[in-house]
Amino acid sequence: MKLIASDLDGTLLNQDSKVSEANVKAIQKAMDKGIKFVVVTGRSYDAANMPIKEVGITCPIITLNGASSFDINGNTLRDIPMEDSVCKKVYTACQNGGMYTEFFTNKGLFSFGREQFIDRMTRWWKTVDPDLTEEDINQRIEFRFQNECVQFVENYEQLESIEDLKIYKLLSFAEDEESHKQVFDELKDEPGTVITSSGYLNLEFNHPEAKKGLALKELANSMGIDMEDVMSMGDNLNDKSMLEMAGRGVAMGNADPEILDLCKFKTKTNEEDGVAFAIEEMLKEYKL
Repeated sequence: MKLIASDLDGTLLNQDSKVSEANVKAIQKAMDKGIKFVVVTGRSYDAANMPIKEVGITCPIITLNGASSFDINGNTLRDIPMEDSVCKKVYTACQNGGMYTEFFTNKGLFSFGREQFIDRMTRWWKTVDPDLTEEDINQRIEFRFQNECVQFVENYEQLESIEDLKIYKLLSFAEDEESHKQVFDELKDEPGTVITSSGYLNLEFNHPEAKKGLALKELANSMGIDMEDVMSMGDNLNDKSMLEMAGRGVAMGNADPEILDLCKFKTKTNEEDGVAFAIEEMLKEYKL
């Protein structure tokens, strides 16, 4: 293996959105042996860079499910926004389906109204985990504000009026499985977008070329590395393309059942330093 690619949430990061000491040591051990490392995430660049910078990891970052890629200095390598007409079609379908939607753009993250944001995220968390207390939910919402710089607009027309705006990803949350399925079924054959998911009752929309696997292959090729020499690790459906395309796709122990079925290699959960375990297993197998 010449390149290790890791998802963030549910993979490299624990439930506190931190990189464990064991994971850091394993990544550094691999890098000391000449193996390159890259983060591949659905997050924006700033939200992705924050937790790895905290532990001293400097590496290329593929963001927004493959829509944008950056080198170790933060310079843009890949830039694939969605078509404006497709964004509007997707948003309209999500709105009609009662889904709350966020827009990841070249000018930051946008949502419609702070009160709506808090209300919809509160209801979504109650659906995802009914055991959460109000305090727990408030902490998660506050963390979202800290993690992503959310900007608020009143309506879609106001969003459209922003000069030189590029929309890379729409992230939508449903309150129930019926509305989730309704929107997915309506848009699944839309040629202008690809649909993935990074969690329960959410849908993520990108340009069809904005896939983690395609972005990872492009980055690997620029380094002179074949995908057969890439190990990728992930836990959810937006990781599927890079797990399929890598020579060694590794499913986290906490992965979605479809991802667990897909991958020959499996590791421990993100709460059990699964990334470190997977790296150590690979190093032993290749006698590195």
